Amino acid sequence: MESTRHTCLKLELPPGDGPIFVKGTWFDSHFDLSITDGLHSWTCHATEAEVRLRAEQWDQPVSEYLALVERYLGFQQPGSCYAFEDAGNSARRLSWTFEKQGTKLEWRWKCQPSSNDKQTTAGILDFLLDANIRLSDEVVRNSQAFEKLKSEAERCLSLTEKYNKEKAEYETAVYGKFVAVLNSKKAKLRELRDKISKMEAVAKAPVHEDESTDKTESFDEESSDDQMKVEPIEAPSDDLHATSNKKNVRKRKTRN
Repeated sequence: MESTRHTCLKLELPPGDGPIFVKGTWFDSHFDLSITDGLHSWTCHATEAEVRLRAEQWDQPVSEYLALVERYLGFQQPGSCYAFEDAGNSARRLSWTFEKQGTKLEWRWKCQPSSNDKQTTAGILDFLLDANIRLSDEVVRNSQAFEKLKSEAERCLSLTEKYNKEKAEYETAVYGKFVAVLNSKKAKLRELRDKISKMEAVAKAPVHEDESTDKTESFDEESSDDQMKVEPIEAPSDDLHATSNKKNVRKRKTRN
């Protein structure tokens, strides 16, 4: 099934010509235009054959040609010069310009007077009213959706701030505990290091004591030897002295 699209453009013309309304009905291979200035109206029925011929003249596919026409007659393009000039016999020629590869080009379509100005103008007004209602409904829906999204965004922002605060508090508490544990471990490590140092000092100390003990013992042995050498000399003197005393006592007894 052939798709159908509708557009309506309030086309601003050069000063003195006033604005016109251009309603377009777009098909896959042709299009229709309804134009009014509020008093008179015109129509343009571009057949498939005419569209194909124009597309071939511009060396373009039909779809590309129609897309470009819809672009310029569906929305007024800045930089394009639009005109709606008299073409004789109450007909008008709608034209617009565009640039392609640095060259300024102009497309034109001839519009015939409408057989029923009121009906054509009323059709354009009805389309605008329906479009306005649809747009109003869409604006309301979008506004409601925006308010809902805004409320949701505010709620998410509030939750985010709450989570950030809780996260900061949690990190502070965890870091505090970590620092306490780390300091405790450091203290234990220092204590163990001090114990190891003392144990190493104690392990080294006995070696020197043994040497000094050996020296002391050798000195004592030498002293003992000296005493042993001296004692045999003193012992006889004592004995001699004792013997002499005994002899004297005997002599005294004899004399008596």
